[in-house]
Amino acid sequence: MLQLFVPITLFVIMFALGLGLRWESRLRLRDRPALFARVVFGSCVLVPLVALLLLRLPLSYELSSPVRFAIALMAICPSAPLTMRKADRAGGDPELAAMLQVLAALVAVVSVPLLTDLFRATYEIDGWNIGPVAVAQQVGKAQILPLFMGLFLRRWRPALANRIEGPLEKIGNVLLLVLIGLVLFKAGPLLVPFLLQNGLAVPFIGVMVLASLAIGFVLAAAEPRQSISAALVTSMRNPGLALLFASTYAAEMAGVKLAILVYLLITVLLSLPVLRHRRGL
Repeated sequence: MLQLFVPITLFVIMFALGLGLRWESRLRLRDRPALFARVVFGSCVLVPLVALLLLRLPLSYELSSPVRFAIALMAICPSAPLTMRKADRAGGDPELAAMLQVLAALVAVVSVPLLTDLFRATYEIDGWNIGPVAVAQQVGKAQILPLFMGLFLRRWRPALANRIEGPLEKIGNVLLLVLIGLVLFKAGPLLVPFLLQNGLAVPFIGVMVLASLAIGFVLAAAEPRQSISAALVTSMRNPGLALLFASTYAAEMAGVKLAILVYLLITVLLSLPVLRHRRGL
């Protein structure tokens, strides 16, 4: 059930994102190309490289394999589904966040397969056959196809797009919550034992989240609303895509999905106070 529910959820969320992106938003890209390039590079390349370096530390080898894989998967999966809404609530620029999210999703078709190969070669992973073509196909079907369908409908039938944008976004949010709930229902009883056995995972993930936020703040180098949006894009990874890869390529590895949820929870708990502090500056 989970293997079917994950791609459906991602499809709806990305389709809703495409619907919500106004054609005029492309002007933001034309006006600030360097800003967009820096932040997307940070989200798609620098954040994964930080994870790669972090997982090379001698202490990191004390982490269990599921935790290491979860950190790697979350690091290489950019374009979090709810970034635009979070940017609005955190005092950021939702339109900027949406454009950055779209660009990150496009770049992910190339960056995710390349970084997957890099991680696999670095850690000599056996039995986890993630090929670049298969990964590109997964990203394309889960993110790019529904995104462009939404953009096309917005351009072709704007009135229809306006009518269904709100309800579809709500449906996508509900599906994501249901997806997380399904994983928690299945693996929730194991959460406390998992954390007790993997106590070192929390500080490692915490360092990853703080580093990802810092990358966004530094690369934006602009007024607070833009830096908040950039930090959200670099720090909020895509748990749906990470769960899709975990379900497809690591179905037999117990604990990977649970570790992805732990990463998501730590991201939310750490990012909120940091962003609130930034908004107050």
